Amino acid sequence: MAVARYLDRRGDGSRRREIVTPEGIPIQFTLASIGERMTALTIDIALILAAVFAAVLFASIASPGEDDWISALALLLVTLSRHFYFAFFEIRGHGATPGKRAAGIRVIDARGGSLEASAVLARNLVRELELWMPLTFLFASHLVWPDAPVWMWIVACGWLLVVAFLPLFNKDNLRVGDLIGGTLVVVQPKVQLRIDLADAVVAARPTAARTATYTFTEAQLEVYGIYELQVLEGLLRGEAAADATAVSTVADKIRAKIQYAEKVPLGQDERFLADFYTALRAHLEKRLLFGKRREDKFDKRA
Repeated sequence: MAVARYLDRRGDGSRRREIVTPEGIPIQFTLASIGERMTALTIDIALILAAVFAAVLFASIASPGEDDWISALALLLVTLSRHFYFAFFEIRGHGATPGKRAAGIRVIDARGGSLEASAVLARNLVRELELWMPLTFLFASHLVWPDAPVWMWIVACGWLLVVAFLPLFNKDNLRVGDLIGGTLVVVQPKVQLRIDLADAVVAARPTAARTATYTFTEAQLEVYGIYELQVLEGLLRGEAAADATAVSTVADKIRAKIQYAEKVPLGQDERFLADFYTALRAHLEKRLLFGKRREDKFDKRA
């Protein structure tokens, strides 16, 4: 599991945060606001209800007069969807349900590692206690407790208020599920097309040759994925590229990880990283043409 340092550099309550990866590369992101999270949840609930309504409507048309069976079907679909909808999409969609994707947010691991299925399951199982159980008491108490006393309604309302206001009382907008699962909900960065990094390196050094100085095998390029490519690009494009120590440290870690045996002369670490970036980008783009997507070094899919 990746171990990372989690920082709030400005300490002023801003939603900007920074995670320092094990390679020592800082990654900045923006925490999702309460409004963005509520928008995503509203969209997801609307999609769930629409799917259940469509299924019940179809069943009603196919089996008219079977009210008890249709009611049982509706209850089963609601139960299954509220338990598995969020977990399924956050695992398969790399932290984003359809609602989160529409709102431009996603779930990440708070420690900088890969988002584990166990963390996703934990944060979504807790939602049963946070949201669905009190809502059931408020709007369908006759199904779980037909003669529920008035105080149960008061408890359910109070519990919903506590859950709703909890993210307002911590700087990272965390709900109970995030605390237990060790996750954060962040704004999905908007992709902007920029000049290819290899061309940028050549533009910065007009005398540099356009042919790669260092070459890599398929096995070496298989070690890393899209996430590491983006991190490396951020290093080479950013201010850290001017720090020879940071560049050298990252280059040493990559060479050790991919078991690169060729000797790299002193002062050539940035060129080594630029060549590795270019080769890795081409390798990943070729895989995408065949429908193979490797998100990061933790992704074990072919």
